[in-house]
Amino acid sequence: MKTMKLLLLILTISLHTAFAQENIENDPSFLLLEGPYFGQKPPGLTPEIFAPGIVSINGRFEGTVSFSSELTEMYFAADNDDDETSIYFSKLEDKNWTPIKRANFTKGKKNEEMHPFVSPDGKRIYFTALDSVFKDEKIWYVNRLGDFWSDAILLDSPINDDLVFFPNQAKNSDLYYFNLSKLKTYYAPNKNGEFPEIHEVALEFGHHAFISPSQDYLIVTAQKDEEGRKDNDMYVYFKKKNGTWTKPINLGNTINTSFNEKGPRITPDGKYLFFGRDERDIEPGLANIYWVSTEVIENLSPKE
Repeated sequence: MKTMKLLLLILTISLHTAFAQENIENDPSFLLLEGPYFGQKPPGLTPEIFAPGIVSINGRFEGTVSFSSELTEMYFAADNDDDETSIYFSKLEDKNWTPIKRANFTKGKKNEEMHPFVSPDGKRIYFTALDSVFKDEKIWYVNRLGDFWSDAILLDSPINDDLVFFPNQAKNSDLYYFNLSKLKTYYAPNKNGEFPEIHEVALEFGHHAFISPSQDYLIVTAQKDEEGRKDNDMYVYFKKKNGTWTKPINLGNTINTSFNEKGPRITPDGKYLFFGRDERDIEPGLANIYWVSTEVIENLSPKE
């Protein structure tokens, strides 16, 4: 009898601990996080883990991040080791960030949702949705309806004639994306909210390309060209006065490590670079979101 009571006590404590941990992860409002960027201290030239234990949680894989132009909404992709990728979000309301929740934009129409991007005017969120990897990746979007979002809509554009992903926009709403069928970066000029034309972006190499708000530079992910290295690093291309792009420049050893750096995103104010770093070789499930000042990019800009 005593043994049974002891087992029940241990079980109760374990369940309470798990429940408390779940609430810590899913209810950051109790921390009273105020101000932009979850009240986190802005980083300098060395990358820092973003909102550890709140957004960046050990044991799951976090990826691409997007903030609204007013920095009052945050959307990011995450998945657990055996789960499909989903989009999560939080909003700044009454000075505090709301509990992080799953968006579920397609309401089950697609198995996975990832790569969220809030349009510069805040009226849309573009994202990638798919059922099977390298089989049906397409770009979808939702429209803002007051405090809510519309049902998910498949983008009606030549963009979706191929397998595509990683949508993002410059301030003028030109849409950039990566074509998985052709393994190239493209952009589509914004024509009153539609994208009837597509153009290749002439880059030497790279994928998961992200355009800066002013289109003066572009960040890509690419595998290192060193012998024996298979990890991905991030590179920057700067736009020349004639509209072409410079040679790719490695962001350097402070940003790039022996692990995979991925999913680059520049904040709407142009101040910070967000990216994922996959360190699962150190600890299973360790793949957090990092952020760093975009001064690291500006310092690499060629002097003309």
